[in-house]
Amino acid sequence: MGERLELGPLELKVLAVLWEQKRPRTVRHVQPSFPQLAYTTLMTTLDRLYRKGVLRRFRLGRAFGYMPRCSRDELFGRMVCGQVTELLAACGDSTILLSTLVEAVGLADAQLLDELESLVRAERARLKEDEV
Repeated sequence: MGERLELGPLELKVLAVLWEQKRPRTVRHVQPSFPQLAYTTLMTTLDRLYRKGVLRRFRLGRAFGYMPRCSRDELFGRMVCGQVTELLAACGDSTILLSTLVEAVGLADAQLLDELESLVRAERARLKEDEV
């Protein structure tokens, strides 16, 4: 879960198109959303997302169909987890990083602080259960 996943702007745009769909889509299905891009550019982008583990790939006749492996929220959670894990490892004083995170959450929405506190309690309980 702590491994860092980096996605480029085009990869994120392609994923947004795929999240709107309910079934596997081929390059030809995705291309109308990107008329300025070459077919091969989209094909390469979809293949990269597959190799990064973000997409599932299915054989659809002579082409491949692609679907996201997870929801948008799950993917962004994974990306943030990797970045935070990396920052904690690089940071000499993790208190500064954590206090900055709490401050940012409070600035975004004060009610989120209550949710964050609840999540911290739930994670502590899970960790205690794992110890037993």
